[in-house]
Amino acid sequence: MRLLVFFDLPVVAKEDRKRYSQFHRFLLRDGYDMIQFSVYARICNGQDALDKHVARLSANTPKKGAVRYMQVTEKQFTGIHVVAGQKKPKESAKYAGQMSFF
Repeated sequence: MRLLVFFDLPVVAKEDRKRYSQFHRFLLRDGYDMIQFSVYARICNGQDALDKHVARLSANTPKKGAVRYMQVTEKQFTGIHVVAGQKKPKESAKYAGQMSFF
């Protein structure tokens, strides 16, 4: 199962850029991989893990801007079609299979 996070945060004021940086660092430290700018994904082993990470995401979300999340199965995630560019190695089903052993 994957947890996808989409966000659009303001970066005009210095304080807003600081909040954006803190949120970005939180996502990376919490195990998310950047799929595109402002689109991050994380592997979760089961609904309990997903609920835990949704709670962590909610606790670390800045007050300004928009943050959304969506849960998708591994089959749905690997079925994403790339129109331009290339998939990253961490987007493959092989990577998810390796992660589930840990």
